[in-house]
Amino acid sequence: MAGQTPLSDQITQNFQDRVFLEKAKFGVPFSTRVIAVANQKGGVGKTTSVVNLAAACALGGLKVVVIDADAQGNASSALGIAHTPGTPSTYEVITGQASIGEVLKACPDLDNLWVCPATIDLSGAEIELVDLARREFRLADAVSHFVEAYQQIDLVFIDCPPSLGLVTLNVMVAADEVLIPIQTEYYALEGLSQLWSTIDRISGDLNPKLHVSTMLLTMADKRTKLSEEVESEVRSHFPTQTLQTVIPRSVRVSEAPSYGQSVITYDPNGAGSLAYRKAALELSLRLAK
Repeated sequence: MAGQTPLSDQITQNFQDRVFLEKAKFGVPFSTRVIAVANQKGGVGKTTSVVNLAAACALGGLKVVVIDADAQGNASSALGIAHTPGTPSTYEVITGQASIGEVLKACPDLDNLWVCPATIDLSGAEIELVDLARREFRLADAVSHFVEAYQQIDLVFIDCPPSLGLVTLNVMVAADEVLIPIQTEYYALEGLSQLWSTIDRISGDLNPKLHVSTMLLTMADKRTKLSEEVESEVRSHFPTQTLQTVIPRSVRVSEAPSYGQSVITYDPNGAGSLAYRKAALELSLRLAK
């Protein structure tokens, strides 16, 4: 059509997405679902996806908890939660000094969203866990008690650390399923076989229900052939796990955490925000089946 440009196409798509999302009804799982978000490869949008999927699900009416299990505390920061050293956090939960309910903080920007923050103290947990009883089950026991006490919670997202240590093992033993964000760049599947193998071993030895349920394509650039090729490759390998929604590369998505916000509240009408809301809707409808 004459006069059409990529910008005008994007404006039209954003408008259509807003209309669609205004009418959409999020699925509600029959019981609390605990989702670990993991990828050993750095820079794939793991924490960004935790934060924005959780925020989008909360905006959609679900009651959501984010457990930040990464000592960097980036998920906590992005949701506006203080996580200075000494703040009651995931460290106290995993070492048995506090329950999840005792350390939860409400997200200041969204109703229905609570955060179990991470502090730098968590970096010492790898060593301390070695000598503790049931060291692989510390977080699983805490999550189980929390879910039993707060049965109205619909989703628990856990942001994994980037390494495969005892804290990550605790996350995997606590989770029902794993969501893997995959960047649409070169070497997108690098390290995935090792992560998948680890999940299989944990499923076989410690947590029979654990499985990879979802893959989310992130940082896509529709202008490049590479993004299309990577998307096609991922979908061919993982047709049932990969969400239809693809998250575009977006400056606003990258900016939002520096303002202590998810992109859902920072730029509600932008392409990145709308994409994460569509992905969250798609995920919720899967979980409600």
